[in-house]
Amino acid sequence: MKKILILAGFALLTLSACQNKPGKMKEETITILQTADIHAYLNPHNELFVENGSIVFREAGGLAHIKTLVDGIRSQNQDATILVDGGDLYQGSGESVRSLGSIFPPIVRAMDYDLLIPGNWEVVYGKDVMMNLMNDYQTNVIVANMYDEASGEPLFPPYWVTEKKGVKIGFIAYNDPEIPIRQNPSYSEGMHFTPVEENLNELVSHLRTNEEVDFLILMAHMGISKQVTLANNPAVEGVDFILGNDTHERIREPIHGKYAKVVEPGAFSSFVGKLDLKVSNGEVVDYSYELIEVSPEKYKADPVVQQLIDDAISPYKEEMQSVLGYTTAPLYRYLVVENPMDNLITDAIRWKTGVDFATSNGFRFGVPIVPDASGKTPVTKADLWRMLPVDENIKIGKVSGQQIKNWLEKEINNVFAANYQERFGGWLVRFSGMTVEFDSSKEQGSRIENITIQGEALDLEKMYTMASCNRTGEPLSTMCRMQHAREVSIQEYTMHEAVEEYLAAKGTVHPTLDGRAIAKDLGAQAFSQMKEGGYQFR
Repeated sequence: MKKILILAGFALLTLSACQNKPGKMKEETITILQTADIHAYLNPHNELFVENGSIVFREAGGLAHIKTLVDGIRSQNQDATILVDGGDLYQGSGESVRSLGSIFPPIVRAMDYDLLIPGNWEVVYGKDVMMNLMNDYQTNVIVANMYDEASGEPLFPPYWVTEKKGVKIGFIAYNDPEIPIRQNPSYSEGMHFTPVEENLNELVSHLRTNEEVDFLILMAHMGISKQVTLANNPAVEGVDFILGNDTHERIREPIHGKYAKVVEPGAFSSFVGKLDLKVSNGEVVDYSYELIEVSPEKYKADPVVQQLIDDAISPYKEEMQSVLGYTTAPLYRYLVVENPMDNLITDAIRWKTGVDFATSNGFRFGVPIVPDASGKTPVTKADLWRMLPVDENIKIGKVSGQQIKNWLEKEINNVFAANYQERFGGWLVRFSGMTVEFDSSKEQGSRIENITIQGEALDLEKMYTMASCNRTGEPLSTMCRMQHAREVSIQEYTMHEAVEEYLAAKGTVHPTLDGRAIAKDLGAQAFSQMKEGGYQFR
């Protein structure tokens, strides 16, 4: 039997040649269904799509609706359907914060997942909470590069093997080793992360030789850039597919790397990835892939799961439905360079602090908040937790114009580096009180063409006041990844309090794209894209 390996996140597909042999068995199908980056979106919500070059909104998502979708597929192929999740499942809502994620295990158990992995946000409530929650799922959880810092022991098994239709399928999983840098260092205290390459070859060899798997999948929670880079790395030779996660990309056709194929199934429970493996004579001979939109109208809510969800969020309903203000413009956050949702947040921070410019890290959280037929819609406490999934105090400090320019060049490179290994996060930092024009196609250090602060050209020698969120565990002098700020102080009020006070004072807001960040080579509405596979978010 010729071997085929799939690593969810890093993958190479080596398909056996189809041959017309006497007595050939009937072709069968193994289905692997993938969710990712659910971020506590338990119910249907407004979602953004790009159709014919225009942004449109419609309802999508909901775990009870995913349950119906999955059960429908399982009913047609009960013995050969596998449901996996790629991480960042339980963090991203006010209900999650208030319960420290404890509302999720009963819901996850009812979903009947076969396999889950931790993402970068699973660490948000600390190691002990993460371990308790994920063990309480009572199903397979794997990751090959997360260890207890004190004992050196792995937090979860590195791989999982199952057999379907006579085909032995192996899964290996990796979380982003840069988690302690990407997020508040305090979140990952007590945990140690190792590079993927440190044990990848050993695990692939073990699964192929000792476990005798026929198909190997690498599940990676590392983001599209690193996952595509890995697919071109000889270290994954022998891996079939990388089931990617983290950057919320909607890959509808697998991206072909030199050694593996890469997919990623969106976010917020809005999509399910469906990989069908065609099997004949115990060999995988072909595959097909589909990104399924979770339409609540098409897939009605499973009543058991929906009741679990309703019961879980009921204690927090009154607080989360409290109205903070109103918007007459759609608030969304899917563009790479500038977004109305972040313009609201950074405007609120600058209004509260009175600084020259205010920043936000550019979270990928928050589905669209869309005005109804009346022309406006409330912004609720639940929306605020979606926009700012952690509530830190605000920092104020002083930085020079030269520091600002160097920092922006680095932040732009984090998003647009030609070398994907240099990319970090995926979306540009957000700000208010400052404008930046740049060419993303140029080299680092020469991309920026113009910077203004408070309407005036940046003076490299001048000191400016800046506000950002504090990140517990990092140096006081670091502000939104800009190091060595001066006269830094942590304020008594938080990001949430600033936005709440701003909305209370304004009553109704109308944030739009106002040109505070412009990539001149990409246009006003730049979504994520990669030359590999001609990928564009839509």
